[in-house]
Amino acid sequence: MKQNTFFTRWFVTFAAVLITERILPGIVADGLLTLIATALVLGILNAILRPILIIITLPITVMTFGLFALVINGVVLALTSVLIPGFYVAGFWSAVFGAILISLAGTLINALIKS
Repeated sequence: MKQNTFFTRWFVTFAAVLITERILPGIVADGLLTLIATALVLGILNAILRPILIIITLPITVMTFGLFALVINGVVLALTSVLIPGFYVAGFWSAVFGAILISLAGTLINALIKS
C-alpha cells in the first residue's frame, strides 16, 4: 500500500509540474526525463526540507498570515532547478507563481483521482 501511495503522489507531482511547465513561460524543462527527475526531487524536498523551512520561518509566516509559505514553496522549486540539470526557473517570481500553479494543479489532479 505504501508503494502505491508513493507512486500516486509522484505521478500527481509529475503531472502538476508538466502542466506548469506548459503554462508558465518562466519554467522550462529539456525533456520528459527531466520532468520525471524534477517531480522526484521536488517531492523529496517537499517532504524533508519544506517542513524545516516552515518551522524556521514560522514567526514571519504568522505575521504575513501564511503568505510567506508561498515564498518557501518558490524557494523549494528554485532549489529543485539548481539540483536538476535541464530544469530551469527564470527567477523569483517564476518560482513563486510556478509553485502556486503546481499546488493548484496537484490539488485538482488529486480531486479527479479520488472521485
